[in-house]
Amino acid sequence: MFMGEYRHNIDIKGRLIVPAKFRELLGENFVVTRGLDKCLFAYPRSEWAKLEAKLQTLPLTKKDARSFTRFFFSGASECELDKQGRINIPSNLAKYADLEKETVIIGVSNRIEIWSETEWGIVFEEAEESFSEIAENMIDFNI
Repeated sequence: MFMGEYRHNIDIKGRLIVPAKFRELLGENFVVTRGLDKCLFAYPRSEWAKLEAKLQTLPLTKKDARSFTRFFFSGASECELDKQGRINIPSNLAKYADLEKETVIIGVSNRIEIWSETEWGIVFEEAEESFSEIAENMIDFNI
């Protein structure tokens, strides 16, 4: 399971260090794509296969389903770690997520998310302000 928050800079060539704790779980070859809320999602191949299977069940006749799968799959790119534990973020994905220098890489259960530090700050602050309310509406902690 992916968890934690790490800060790394993306270099001028678009390379980003993947935190050591995430490398083994991601494997040598994994998928990075556009995520929600202006971040990137990265999935190990096994998790990507599960997600792909779920998305293939969406009805082709529904406009939202077609739009979402186009957006999600057209941005997908296979990535490999180099010897220094870095990946090369494709320029279209870096542009989508506003990745320029400072990034935040977070573990979110079955995936990692790659954020610009600025965007992550905004999202984190909004979530922090309403965390108790969100939890109350979504989760029963008395399980």
